[in-house]
Amino acid sequence: MPGTTTPAVLAMPDTVTASELPALRLKRNEDRRLQAGHLWVFSNEIDTAQTPLSRFTPGELVRLLSHNDRALGIAYVNPRSLICARLLSTFNMPDAEWFRARMRRALELRERLFAAPYYRLVYGESDGLPGLVVDRFGPACVVQVGTAGMERLKPMIHEALVELLGADAVLFKNDNSARELEGLPCYVESTGDSSGLGTVIEDRLEFRVPVQGGQKTGWFFDQSANRRALTRYVRPGARVLDLFSYVGAWGVRAATAGAGAVLCVDSSATALDFAGSNALRNGVAVETRKGDAFDVLEGLATERMRFDVVIVDPPAFAKRKKDLPKAEAAYKRVNQLAMQLMAPEGILVSCSCSQHLDAADLQAAIGKAARAAARQVQILEFGGQAADHPVHPAIPETRYLKAYFCRVNAMPA
Repeated sequence: MPGTTTPAVLAMPDTVTASELPALRLKRNEDRRLQAGHLWVFSNEIDTAQTPLSRFTPGELVRLLSHNDRALGIAYVNPRSLICARLLSTFNMPDAEWFRARMRRALELRERLFAAPYYRLVYGESDGLPGLVVDRFGPACVVQVGTAGMERLKPMIHEALVELLGADAVLFKNDNSARELEGLPCYVESTGDSSGLGTVIEDRLEFRVPVQGGQKTGWFFDQSANRRALTRYVRPGARVLDLFSYVGAWGVRAATAGAGAVLCVDSSATALDFAGSNALRNGVAVETRKGDAFDVLEGLATERMRFDVVIVDPPAFAKRKKDLPKAEAAYKRVNQLAMQLMAPEGILVSCSCSQHLDAADLQAAIGKAARAAARQVQILEFGGQAADHPVHPAIPETRYLKAYFCRVNAMPA
């Protein structure tokens, strides 16, 4: 498994009460965002004269106070991070029962929404568990811990998953580079029998995914509703291009909806192997082509290939706010190249998972691409992340996925 170091888990203070926790005090008026429901505290919002950040250890629990000593709740702190504290929205100590209650509430929502146990079980701040992501793969779970405070609560995470779900295996896939911002090492660690981990059921389709070596937790549950929406745009015999295909979730869905030919494009040979086998698993076939999506698009144009449906679902082009100008240019270019390959009455599905690129920015990039490609584009439908990724109304960062379903034609005379 990747990673060689597993950090020591700090023990929770069993005998400490909430009132005995050290205080972390905000500057004047810096509690307004928290009073509106947000959970993040930035380092420049702390009254460091009264409560120096250097006094705290990463992951330590604190009482968060406004400038006039009004209690805001219990938070965990990390003086090494720009987001130096995250509020747990409670005035009670986050013990094992508190953690089980939070996870139980998250489970109740997913069981209401999904007939089969394949979904995102915990979506961080939206489920009141900032810094934690849990994806459920039937009898097993993949966990990603993104903060020092949640790392400290790791034993409770495992205990709750076993008690509430009877999980056969729990894989802590803590190899995300974002952990570096928290001063945390990367590692992968599993408990239980993880030999069966990696099967996903989406509607009537079955996929195998590379959980340990794949992207994120191995599967993108957030696009499930958009993949479902795709089926009504796939006419019998349609030619479909699935860009940034990963293991073929979009392409296999299109093939089972009646597409006559599907081409999956990805830079990973392993991902394309999974895409091919996933197609066969579901009684269909897809072609694959390995390469950079931009280069492949240019090659397909040279070959005069045409497609009735093109799915553009790239990784985040803007991982940081300062990346936005380059990201906007990349979204414009990839959509322009895709439109140039489209047959009359073609359908373009253009997505972005970049948190820093909002829906209006992606729509603008699609519009610029249309003008550059001399195409007329009509937006038919807008999709976001699936319901197992609920949006917190006070935390815009929890809304990140955008998917535009567009009709594309040549410019009218």
